[in-house]
Amino acid sequence: MPNANEDTPTALSQVQRRAVSELLRVSPAADDLARRFQEAGFRLALVGGSVRDALLGRLGNDLDFTTDARPEDVLKIVRPWADAVWEVGIAFGTVGCQKDARVGDAVQRFEIEITTYRSEAYDRTSRKPEVSYGDSIEQDLVRRDFTVNAMAVALPEKEFIDPYGGLEDLAARVLHTPGTPEESFSDDPLRMMRAARFAAQLDFEVAPEVVVAMKEMSERIEIVSAERVRDELNKLLLAAHPRKGLGLLVDTGLADHVLPELPALRLESDEHHRHKDVYEHSLTVLDQAIALEEDGPDLVLRLSALLHDIGKPRTRRFEKDGRVSFHHHEVVGAKMTKKRMTALKYSNEMIKDVSRLVELHLRFHGYGGGEWTDSAVRRYVRDGGPLLSRLHKLTRSDCTTRNKRKAAALSRTYDGLEERIAQLQEQEELDSIRPDLDGNEIQEILGIRPGPAVGKAYKFLLELRLENGPMERDQAVAALKEWWATQD
Repeated sequence: MPNANEDTPTALSQVQRRAVSELLRVSPAADDLARRFQEAGFRLALVGGSVRDALLGRLGNDLDFTTDARPEDVLKIVRPWADAVWEVGIAFGTVGCQKDARVGDAVQRFEIEITTYRSEAYDRTSRKPEVSYGDSIEQDLVRRDFTVNAMAVALPEKEFIDPYGGLEDLAARVLHTPGTPEESFSDDPLRMMRAARFAAQLDFEVAPEVVVAMKEMSERIEIVSAERVRDELNKLLLAAHPRKGLGLLVDTGLADHVLPELPALRLESDEHHRHKDVYEHSLTVLDQAIALEEDGPDLVLRLSALLHDIGKPRTRRFEKDGRVSFHHHEVVGAKMTKKRMTALKYSNEMIKDVSRLVELHLRFHGYGGGEWTDSAVRRYVRDGGPLLSRLHKLTRSDCTTRNKRKAAALSRTYDGLEERIAQLQEQEELDSIRPDLDGNEIQEILGIRPGPAVGKAYKFLLELRLENGPMERDQAVAALKEWWATQD
């Protein structure tokens, strides 16, 4: 590692000290593996994000290495050593393995990826990179996305390799590319989204020339598969500063190609039709939803916060009295959310959850000053279902008014709704609302066989349960018979 001296800026000295500490921690696994490569006549270096994170003092147990050994040689070296080996990425020159190693008094599990020196580039019409192997680590590093990810530490001697000034960029918290941005993004257009993701994760600035290239080449993102785009978007949204990354996607035009509903929220306003900036409002709702998270980043909540108002541009109407309305934007937005998430290849379950939250996000506002009946509260809980906790957070986050009195009133009203939900849940087990009679009992009481009539009877009893709360069995039987007598 480089030595700090009196002329070295304080920031560099700090990152160097952190790196030494982090590398010493992983040395039992890393050095042991490096010696095995050395004995086989090959070189091994910790590389990329692992070096960057070591310098930032946040290196985990997922370690990335690069080597001049070809994949078949890597397999021969790691199979006798690792606890598990996988070859999922071997077509791209990557071998994965798992190793438990003693660090101090404890055994830690390391997830390791070892990639042969390589270069990769996209064909203009291809969605997949063409991979070719290289012969030097410098050649390998220049093909990486940003200088802060183009550093390596040769092992076991721990020689620091930084041919493109990544250490200075790391200290300055700025993203440059090792070569020209145009070459880098031409090789892999997904790197443009990675720039936004790293800005969101690390709170780094993106160099001006990199931003310019992102703007000029934004349409190139369309050759990248939806799955890769989705994965980058998820990482950005789950980062510590997603607003920063999303702003970069919108400002560079990338969002026009991967999430066009977001820039569409920047509705124009004029002196005659003044209303909230829906784009800024949505980012604020996202920030406020993140502040309410209890068990770490919640992708479903964050997506629903970001997308909850995407139906507004399509439903905007200028009323005669000068107001602007967005009637049924939650219904339109839910459909748009489903369509966009489907295009990005999200799971059916996540699509269902996020679009449902978008659809429900206005439901609370029918509560007014707290006049809902018990049956309305029951329906709110039933409609929220397993998403109720997230719906609470989304609804609270959706208040971005600067009017403190209005914000406090909304908060008190929602406090009251949650209190009523808690009281009813305690009395009635609202989370599992079912009719007071099940399908078998309905058939027995009415003397009917399984079929549509049983479903209609079940639905009637469920509505009765939601309206009146729990009923005694005799009451439920009587109500069912009375209803059945009115059916044709």
